[in-house]
Amino acid sequence: MHISKVEICGVNTAKLPVLTHEEMQELFVKIKAGDMEAREKFIQGNLRLVLSIIQRFNRRGEPVDDLFQVGCIGLIKSIDNFDLSQNVKFSTYAVPMIIGEIRRYLRDNNSIRVSRSLRDTAYKALQARDSYVHKHSKEPTVTEIAKILEIPKEDVVFALEAIQEPISLFEPIYHDSGDAIYVVDQVKDEKADDEVWLRDISLKEAMRKLNNREKEILNLRFFEGKTQMEVANEIGISQAQVSRLEKNALRQMRKYV
Repeated sequence: MHISKVEICGVNTAKLPVLTHEEMQELFVKIKAGDMEAREKFIQGNLRLVLSIIQRFNRRGEPVDDLFQVGCIGLIKSIDNFDLSQNVKFSTYAVPMIIGEIRRYLRDNNSIRVSRSLRDTAYKALQARDSYVHKHSKEPTVTEIAKILEIPKEDVVFALEAIQEPISLFEPIYHDSGDAIYVVDQVKDEKADDEVWLRDISLKEAMRKLNNREKEILNLRFFEGKTQMEVANEIGISQAQVSRLEKNALRQMRKYV
């Protein structure tokens, strides 16, 4: 996907106009009065907003022209539903609407199949979310969405999770002096962690300092999960002796770990 291309869907992005807040206010009054020329001018004046948003999805492998068209649909929906009396900047209202439209498009074209019932629940939840944002100018909680749909909130969470598009391990999440940090850089593998590796080495070294009976007791107690009484019966000594030897062995190991 080449966001840097100048022409997208026949639109020369280098020559897109920029509207001031006052100009948008004036155009919106005309739009609400049915002025189609003002509507077209308003759309043209906000295409840069669409262009900036689709850059967030530039590693999805989707053609930039397709994403731009979908983003424009989100922009038009924002214009149709924006309430000028709410005292909210148009861009503040439009950005989540455009992103939502693009995400729905990506989900619909996702190769991972989701059951129809889950997808229907998810779309109803998204519609409820959009309506809530339009009415209250803020994002609803999962509980509020569930209340609107009259379903358990767990069903909302499960449905929305099921339609989330996969994210690439090489999705950039931060740029520091031109060097990108990717998702894979933030993924931690506990099994391969350096601290775990060093701790295992330390434990093995500490175990070598013990005598054979102490090693046997610790192995039975902590690796096989046996009680002190079971260990005592197995090796033929009293539980008190097992307890004393175990404590001494652990004390010795602490010196090396």
